[in-house]
Amino acid sequence: MPTADLATSGFRTDERQTPFEQITHYNNFYEFSTDKEAVAEAAAKFVARPWAIDVGGLVAKPKIFDLDGLLKISPPEERVYRMRCVEGWSMVIPWAGFSISKLLERVEPRGSAKYVAFQTLVDPKRMPNQKSGVLDWPYIEGLRMGEAMHPLAILASGIYGRELPPQDGAPLRLVVPWKYGFKGIKAIVKITLVEKQPKTTWNEYAPSEYGFYANVNPKVDHPRWSQATERRIGESGRRDTLMLNGYAEQVGHLYAGMDLAENF
Repeated sequence: MPTADLATSGFRTDERQTPFEQITHYNNFYEFSTDKEAVAEAAAKFVARPWAIDVGGLVAKPKIFDLDGLLKISPPEERVYRMRCVEGWSMVIPWAGFSISKLLERVEPRGSAKYVAFQTLVDPKRMPNQKSGVLDWPYIEGLRMGEAMHPLAILASGIYGRELPPQDGAPLRLVVPWKYGFKGIKAIVKITLVEKQPKTTWNEYAPSEYGFYANVNPKVDHPRWSQATERRIGESGRRDTLMLNGYAEQVGHLYAGMDLAENF
């Protein structure tokens, strides 16, 4: 298979999709609640328009993008991805999104840019759990440039043919299907290209449990549980966890020569 085809061959999976109701009522979004089943209600009144995304750092053409204008530049397309949470549950979700590379190419990254840092909105009036000290706000996440430029890594604005609901990260969130769910930063307002590995929220909070790479690896246990199996939401029993969440053929080359147990 040609390299280009291999890179994009994971855009869809034939596995049964997780029902919309379950995708939208079992959510990790600490800005609203630490209770997965309470996020939807807590986020119900969140308004995601107007919205802007500040893209800068080590780029030749920094720019603040209006969300609606950005979506016209890079129209979302459907991607059906397997998703795996570090706690051991998984879903299959039909996202609407576009490859991050399309956005980054517009700001022309400099050669010194090695990482991409993402930041969530800080607004305790609209995100009430930011009034708590459960995490240090704002929520920050990061990728290496090669990961961010891979066509499977997307910025998503919808699910199941609808606009992304607030509890799922409206209006724009990160989706990297070969990584654990805590990499999927939501309600993004800032993207910064940097030279050094950024400090990310969960890696700073508990570095022994949440590594910077967050690659799905069934051979590396979480300190408190095994990652060898997972429970698909809506199904009984457990299934084996796939290396890199089943995307090893597409993205394995990004980690050639790396010890994925040490770089977890």
